[in-house]
Amino acid sequence: MISCTFCAVLIVALASLTAVDSRDIAGDVIRLPSEASRFFHRRGGSDDNTGGDDDAVGTRWAVLLAGSNGYWNYRHQADICHAYQLLKKGGLKDENIIVFMYDDIAFDEDNPRPGIIINSPHGNDVYAGVPKDYTGDDATVNNFLAVILGNKTALRGGSGKVVDSGPDDHIFIYYSDHGGPGVLGMPTIPYLFANDLIDVLKKKHASGTYKSLVFYLEACESGSIFEGLLPEGLNIYATTASNAEESSWGTYCPGEYPSPPPEYETCLGDLYSVAWMEDSDIHNLQTETLHQQYELVKRRTANENTGFGSHVMQYGDLNLSKDSIFLYMGSNPANDNYTFVDDNSLRPSSKAVNQRDADLLHFWDKFRKAPEGSPRKIEAQKQFVEAMSHRMHVDNSIKMIGKLLFGIEKGPEVLKTVRPAGQPLVDDWDCLKALVRTFETHCGSLSQYGMKHMRSIANICNAGIQMEHMAEASAQACVTIPSGRWSSLQKGFSA
Repeated sequence: MISCTFCAVLIVALASLTAVDSRDIAGDVIRLPSEASRFFHRRGGSDDNTGGDDDAVGTRWAVLLAGSNGYWNYRHQADICHAYQLLKKGGLKDENIIVFMYDDIAFDEDNPRPGIIINSPHGNDVYAGVPKDYTGDDATVNNFLAVILGNKTALRGGSGKVVDSGPDDHIFIYYSDHGGPGVLGMPTIPYLFANDLIDVLKKKHASGTYKSLVFYLEACESGSIFEGLLPEGLNIYATTASNAEESSWGTYCPGEYPSPPPEYETCLGDLYSVAWMEDSDIHNLQTETLHQQYELVKRRTANENTGFGSHVMQYGDLNLSKDSIFLYMGSNPANDNYTFVDDNSLRPSSKAVNQRDADLLHFWDKFRKAPEGSPRKIEAQKQFVEAMSHRMHVDNSIKMIGKLLFGIEKGPEVLKTVRPAGQPLVDDWDCLKALVRTFETHCGSLSQYGMKHMRSIANICNAGIQMEHMAEASAQACVTIPSGRWSSLQKGFSA
């Protein structure tokens, strides 16, 4: 029998879940861009790993990172594995593809197909053959940044592979996970902050070890990672799943159409990620430009404002979007003769799930399907209640701190302030990190959900609040530190 506490929490949670039915989209089909003239030509077979135009003489490199762990985050590792298969078919060699993932879902007890990962309802296994470069506790911020810089001496564990690129090489970086304003999640602590990533990209450019770099970023508020931070002139082109203020979305989730196979109790992919990969899977990437893919992905991810979706953004040197995708991802030879016709289309899903609610959806679907009174049902109930309790604790703590620092009326206003487009999240990133650690010392870990409050903490910094005042307010707001998995004293600090 379900406890009364669980019933109350469940009602609140289901009301907050943002899986939204779209309007009838039978006629809303996203058409693919018309085929470009065959300006780009292959300069040899796929095995020579060269680019597709007359200036492309270097090697293609790729760094793929899934920033989460836990079966409820299945979709992030599924995205990364799918990206690997796409690049492999495009002609990139394993020595030039570097993979970060916690690697805990393929053989998780909840996975109905042990050893297999899929990224779409009728998809093939995308896990087979994926390099295990940086897994488990080796999937760290330090290793990720060292890999980009090609700095082997800074590595701690892992395969030792780095982007050992030269001045004529092209680099593709793809990240999929939870995020928040100015921050990206990692499967280990600490998280990746925007200023640290941008500093490394600037150092990479200064080293003269690439010709151009493309960055695809899947995360909530992912636009904030580059907004006001990524300058032009670095030969870097970035696209993000969302702007600086909104969530990104999971897809192929239970209850959607198309839905995952009935034995799956989790989202299989992310809307932005699935959009660019499913586009790449079926096209001759020698004739499709980055800009064409950006426009197609933008339309599919926004889903024409049907109640879910996000605004795909682009940053950096936009002139690079004229490049052929082939320069960065190669192209599957099986698609060489592909031509665009009217019935070649990618249909949006009937629903999508807010990234931050995908774990609740998993716990609820697991609870709903489990036999009455079974250990599995009890476990799912416990996971659901703990997740909801943590959310309420973090939300209430941040709100209380704002009121203590700025007053009952002004507090909420300060915390919700959004800077004008083009400005970075915070003036002093060291202040932001210090206040995050201060909060977590007194109130426990922010976790993947609490990253949404990073803007509030940044605004506290921008208002000139010193660490001792933040510590005093946090201590008053949080009488006790949550125990178990939510305790920053056990798992470390996010910053």
